[in-house]
Amino acid sequence: MAGAPCEVWFYHLERSTLEQVLPELLEKTLARGWRARVRSEFPDRIEAADGWLWTYRDDSFLPHGLASEPLAERQPVLLGDGPGNPNGAKALFVLDGDPGDLADFERCIVVFNGRDDIALADARVLWKRLKGAGHAVTYWRQGESKGWQKQA
Repeated sequence: MAGAPCEVWFYHLERSTLEQVLPELLEKTLARGWRARVRSEFPDRIEAADGWLWTYRDDSFLPHGLASEPLAERQPVLLGDGPGNPNGAKALFVLDGDPGDLADFERCIVVFNGRDDIALADARVLWKRLKGAGHAVTYWRQGESKGWQKQA
């Protein structure tokens, strides 16, 4: 996929929380053999994710670390703020803010709370900008059942 623009998938949360959805998406990413970079502008959100990714399920955990810790480049899932791709991730998960340069990634997953008017408006602006920049963008919304439905 060298040279092709990064695919961008928007996940519109309506029925589930970030704490419920992110681990499932990260598990699917790791199952593909990809590494993941999880980015947030808010240190509190990164700290919280660091805690619940260890305990989200009794029979499993997601191996991960913080970008601010030693050996960050070795982590299969790397949490932090700021630009860059120190762990060589193929997937970038954006929990808030601008994803920045996507050249190092094959897929960018923007996860936003559809019940938050500001987050919804920010996602719309980001969609238009990324689509205008030539990225293949896809919009996923939670259906009546537990699954996701592709909307666009």
